Amino acid sequence: MKVTLVPVTPFQQNCSIAVCESTRRAVVVDPGGDIERIIGEVERQGVTVEKILLTHGHLDHCGGAQALADYYGVKIEGPHRDDAFWIDQLAEQSKRFGFAAAQPFTPARWLAEGESVEFGGEALEVYHCPGHTPGHVVFFSRAHRLAFVGDVLFAGSIGRTDFPRGNHADLIRAIREKLWPLGDDVTFVPGHGPTSTFGAERRTNPYVGDGVSA
Repeated sequence: MKVTLVPVTPFQQNCSIAVCESTRRAVVVDPGGDIERIIGEVERQGVTVEKILLTHGHLDHCGGAQALADYYGVKIEGPHRDDAFWIDQLAEQSKRFGFAAAQPFTPARWLAEGESVEFGGEALEVYHCPGHTPGHVVFFSRAHRLAFVGDVLFAGSIGRTDFPRGNHADLIRAIREKLWPLGDDVTFVPGHGPTSTFGAERRTNPYVGDGVSA
């Protein structure tokens, strides 16, 4: 699996294009906006977009999802249905932050803990990791030791929990009980900033590293 990061929106959110290299079929994870840039990268690689995946309902992660789904004629999967209230506010969010107009939508499939999503010959496990938002999910490729964690965890930091229905204790619990057990060797793509590994964060992250009090 090949992954290309395309920073989008004024928030420089990491939109990911994940490609099954044997089939040249792809998913786009968290297309928050700037869809012309995403389309351009897809065309440059000559791959076929099969579906769109969303980690959570914040504008910078899903503001371009419906437009991109319409462009390719594909379905949106994710996040967990507990983030429906965020997606319902997309029009208001886009006006508030000066983004291109984004309209509410209903994903073709809400995702839940223990499910998986497939594209080409690849499969991604779904983990429900609330805290930043109540319906946040993480996508994990066990075969490639790679996770798309949205705004749950960052290199050297963790997601904010001061948004509506955010919960700091839930976030810490999700990281420690769901992400760490996947293995220190797992590389993760955060919603913003550089990639890192779970092992590196366990050693050095000042918010959720080993030995840091919850």
